[in-house]
Amino acid sequence: MTSDRVIIEQASAELRRALGNRYDEEALEREDYPRAVTLPWDARRADFESSLTPELVASVIDHTRIKADTTEAQIAKLCEEAREYGFASVAINPNHVSLAKRLLAGTKVAVDAAIGFPLGTTTREVKAFEARQCVERGSEEVDMVLSIGALKEGDFNYVLDEIRAVVDAVEGKAVVKVILETCLLTEEEKVQACLMSKMAGADFVKTSTGMADAGATVEDVRLMRRVVGNAMGVKAAGGIRDYETYLAMIKAGATRVGCSAGVSIIDSLSHTA
Repeated sequence: MTSDRVIIEQASAELRRALGNRYDEEALEREDYPRAVTLPWDARRADFESSLTPELVASVIDHTRIKADTTEAQIAKLCEEAREYGFASVAINPNHVSLAKRLLAGTKVAVDAAIGFPLGTTTREVKAFEARQCVERGSEEVDMVLSIGALKEGDFNYVLDEIRAVVDAVEGKAVVKVILETCLLTEEEKVQACLMSKMAGADFVKTSTGMADAGATVEDVRLMRRVVGNAMGVKAAGGIRDYETYLAMIKAGATRVGCSAGVSIIDSLSHTA
C-alpha cells in the first residue's frame, strides 16, 4: 500500500508540471487563516475528549438542511434548533439565505450557503455570482462544490481559477469551503484538490456533499489535514450520524463537522452526562 507521503509527493509533482509557474509555493506555505475557525479546545491533548461539553461539541457543527424538498417551515425549525443548541452555522441552499439571516439575527450562528450544489457542474461564473449574491443576502460562509469532472480530466487550471473566482467574489466577507466529493476521487486527486484550494485562497477543504455514494471517512480527513497543514480548516460531512463518528472525524483532523443529526448527537451527550 502506497504511503500518504508518497501519494502527496507524486500528486504534487504532477500538479506542478501541469500548472507551471502558476504552482504557488508561497500560498502553500501560508499559515494565516483567520476565518478557518480553529477548534475551541486543544485536540492534541490526549485527554481532550474528557473536557468536551455538549456546548463545545455543538459549536463546530454545521446544522444542515439541503434537501430539494426543504420548506420555509423546515428552515425555521433548523434555525430555532441552531439558536437553542449553539451550532456553528445552518448549512442551507441559496434560496433560503435571506430567511435564515432574518431568523438568526442577534445570534452567533452563521448562515452557510451551498454553492454549485450538489454536482459542481455549473460554470465558474455562475458559482461566483451565486456566492456573491448569497453574501449580499447574509451568508457568512459558502460551501462550493468544485468541478469534479475538470479535476478528473486534469484540467487543473480550470479548477484553480474556479475556486479563486469564488474566493474573489466574496471579497473576504465570507468563509469559503471547497467540497471535493472525495468518494469520487483517487487519492492523488484529493491531494491535488486540497493543494489548489490552498493556492486559491480558500479557508477550508470539505470532504463531501452528502449526496453522492459515500460521505466522510477518517482516512480522507486525515489525508486532507496532512496536505493542507494545521492552519487551514478541514470540514467532514456526509454520513455523520452519531457522536462516535463525530469524534473520530475530529481526531482525524476535522475542525468543522457538517450533518443533519446535530440535535440527536447533542441530546445523546446530554442524556449520558
